[in-house]
Amino acid sequence: MPSNDARTLLQTVVPTAAVGVIAAIVSGVVAGGKGALGAAVGTLVVVLFMGIGIVVLQRTAKHFPQLFQAMGLMLYTTQLLVLFLFVAAFKDTTLFNPRTFAASIVASTLVWVAAQARAHMKAKILYVEPEPSEARRGEKTGPSA
Repeated sequence: MPSNDARTLLQTVVPTAAVGVIAAIVSGVVAGGKGALGAAVGTLVVVLFMGIGIVVLQRTAKHFPQLFQAMGLMLYTTQLLVLFLFVAAFKDTTLFNPRTFAASIVASTLVWVAAQARAHMKAKILYVEPEPSEARRGEKTGPSA
């Protein structure tokens, strides 16, 4: 994974994990141990799904750059639908508190998207590859006399 991608991933995982820890603490106080477990599992699900999505999107961008935007839109739509399916599938579980699970998924997803947008805005990624300096040496600068 190139350093820009790793940096973007790190800048999105850290705030999301921080929100997950806060959600687990608050859920533990409000709903007990099962609430904390639900919040932790919800945050972990978001980090895994969104992290895998970034890796898939970056590989697609390298191999098929013309599909990058369409793939990004399809990927985020699919991720949100799958997260919704997770909430629906675990709404009656007794393993953890389903409300804290759902709330942490929503909070973690919002933080992930905001952190990813911030990371991309802060990144200094060239969208045009500069010419090598050796190619410029043969060029004349200024008007020729």
